[in-house]
Amino acid sequence: MGCIVTGYKYVKKYCDMIKKHKDALIIVGNSVATSIPKILMNDTKSDIGVMREGDITIVDLLNSIENNTSLNKVKGIFYKDNNKIIFTEERELIQNIDELPMIKYDLFDMNVYIEKCKYNVLELYPIPFDEIRALPINTARGCPYNCTFCYHVFKGKKYRYRSVENIGNEINFLKKKYDINYISFFDELTLNSKKRANDVSEYFLDNNINIFWGADCRSDLLGKNDLDLALKLKESGCTFLGYSLESSDDEILKAMNKHLTVDEFIIQTKILKKAGIVPSTSLVVGYPQETPKTLQKTFDCCYECRVYPSMGYLLPQPSTPMYEYALKNNKIKDEEEYLLKIGDRQDFTVNLTNMKQKEIENIVEENLLKISKKLNLSLDKKNLIKTGHHIQKK
Repeated sequence: MGCIVTGYKYVKKYCDMIKKHKDALIIVGNSVATSIPKILMNDTKSDIGVMREGDITIVDLLNSIENNTSLNKVKGIFYKDNNKIIFTEERELIQNIDELPMIKYDLFDMNVYIEKCKYNVLELYPIPFDEIRALPINTARGCPYNCTFCYHVFKGKKYRYRSVENIGNEINFLKKKYDINYISFFDELTLNSKKRANDVSEYFLDNNINIFWGADCRSDLLGKNDLDLALKLKESGCTFLGYSLESSDDEILKAMNKHLTVDEFIIQTKILKKAGIVPSTSLVVGYPQETPKTLQKTFDCCYECRVYPSMGYLLPQPSTPMYEYALKNNKIKDEEEYLLKIGDRQDFTVNLTNMKQKEIENIVEENLLKISKKLNLSLDKKNLIKTGHHIQKK
């Protein structure tokens, strides 16, 4: 099994359930393994952890288990031996991810995925909601940036992405086999540059890919002179782009290591709206520098830009600077206890500010209500943060 580190409590629970009924070998991957190997080995009943990229590692690992050879010869894993955690040699990353085979989709009940995935399609549907047939595709691995609140298994590693031809082939396959009409690009960062945005849109247009799609980028992707590129993205099927504001305070953005400005966010949002592409953004509330004034600045920006944000509270994740800050300042006293109680980013788990939690929550609620009313969203209080599926009106 594998998940992000916020799912630690489920991994622990499932390991207990499995071992209670069967003496199975349990292999765990993704960031719940890579970021907390010692806790995973010492405090759960998992047997082996896979570090970073698992495509080749899992094959080598299963062959080793089947042939009863030493696990120490398998690169990129860790396991417990006589109460000692053994880390094997790190595996090199796959340099050309085009070489990976396409997912064997027939192994899954695709009707379930197609039905569920339409809820990932954001507002202003280009087709009636009931007619959406959506699936996710990964086009890249990692992120070339290093935000202090963020962790992923390729942190600090080379950013790699698939060729547009490779992506187009998979989309055409999904259209033909499953009648897909919408693709959600599920990457840490899909459009990392203007060139990449131009290459994707041109390939889709030149080869009649004919699909609606949405992706994530940075808030400095499009400048004030990039309306033509935005229009090309729109023509190629792009319906929304997600990019983070996080905060409107310069000091907090610096602490986040964002290397972005509020002006860049505002300019890109205006450009996308002119092109008819829905802008989607997220916030991270609760850095130590947060005050009522910085909070208000952030929500005022969303209000003026007419964007309803995906609200999130700072959730310190292991192996990030903010996690180390929380440990150092005694905000996290017991690491496993903390990992067992954390939930989604919309849950207020730990307060690193000098404000009272209730004060922060009141400011957040008041401003989200204000933005909701301006955009005619009609969200009630219980759905302001965990909005789920809703439609933004123009």
